[in-house]
Amino acid sequence: MSETFWNSEEMSGISDNRLLRADFAQVTFDFPELALIDVVRRKESERSELNMNLHTLAGVIIPFLPITEKTRYTYTWCYKRHFDGELGSTDVNEISRQDIERIISPLPKQSGYQALMVIKTLFREAHERGWVDINPTKGIKAPKIRTGHSPFLTWEEVRDGFFGNYDNHIRFLALHGLRWGEATALTKDDIHDGLVHINQSVHGATKTQSGVRTVPYLGYFETFPATRKPLAKVLKPYGVNIHSLRKTYAYLLKTNGVHVTTAQKLLGHASPMVTLSIYTKVLDQETLETGAKISRSLGLL
Repeated sequence: MSETFWNSEEMSGISDNRLLRADFAQVTFDFPELALIDVVRRKESERSELNMNLHTLAGVIIPFLPITEKTRYTYTWCYKRHFDGELGSTDVNEISRQDIERIISPLPKQSGYQALMVIKTLFREAHERGWVDINPTKGIKAPKIRTGHSPFLTWEEVRDGFFGNYDNHIRFLALHGLRWGEATALTKDDIHDGLVHINQSVHGATKTQSGVRTVPYLGYFETFPATRKPLAKVLKPYGVNIHSLRKTYAYLLKTNGVHVTTAQKLLGHASPMVTLSIYTKVLDQETLETGAKISRSLGLL
């Protein structure tokens, strides 16, 4: 793991049994604002007041959860991204259900589900150890995750998603619309002057002559793995596949006012009808925005 909540040398000798007794004195964290935690030990028959904020709770619980290192990294990333900034310095006994719902409700469904699972785990462990009187996550329902194949993710869903070691690869595909074969053939030398120069596929020539093209470079490039399997694996929970990221790019072009014939060239489509079939897709949010726009123009709002 590239980053942790804790200093491994300081905590290597601390067992979960000690944690169960709230006996985690002399624990050092790598965070600058947490130089040292010194909690007064208590007898099992007595309960002393523990002044613990959410940041400290996460730093004590996440390293000792019985989960894989990959999942532990995911929990750490998710906590820091969604909770640490707003609630990290808040005493755990002062955090309310409304505080948590305020953070989770605006998130895409997959991200909201993941964030809720992390915060539920933290407060479940804290409640079982007697560190909080009330579990504020109790009763919060997880967002319903879409089942089956979803046509594509929006850029916002890609941006806020978590794809492990392949974050940059997936965001690059979503922002540039390359086919898998084109992406695997790409090198740093193909990116210059603010453009991605696409002139070949891993199989040789591009799929069609129109596949030879340039697109604006928006960042996130890393050399792609030889096989698509790891990217397909991290995309699967979101109900999409690698090719659907081209639809993400097409939809991004559409919502930013790019004309369909320009989008055709950027996507390398041989026919504008292929591009148009994506441009005619309408999401629920667009329907709501259209209704609001018409209402404003008619003075109904």
